[in-house]
Amino acid sequence: MSSASADNHLANLAVKGKPEVKKPRLYKVVMLNDDYTPMDFVVLVLRDYFHKGEAEAQRIMLNVHEKGAGICGIFSYEIAETKAVQVMELAKKYEHPLQLTLERE
Repeated sequence: MSSASADNHLANLAVKGKPEVKKPRLYKVVMLNDDYTPMDFVVLVLRDYFHKGEAEAQRIMLNVHEKGAGICGIFSYEIAETKAVQVMELAKKYEHPLQLTLERE
């Protein structure tokens, strides 16, 4: 087999053997309303854990308050789960009953 023929054969193998990479499923982190968690705490969580600006954090907080739930962000499962756990641990530390759920996108 000539060198050019061998290179062509290897190139074909690389193309044929390339695995298909699937995008990970995404999950919404949804904050649920309760009658006890202070609004300023919700805004702080949205800014610090979900990297929302002040105006967007206020808007999401009002959605949670008025509609019963609000989307904090959309992430891969592992990131969504980690953020939800971190926020609920912080809420528990300050004795707030704040709850977050994950919903498949």
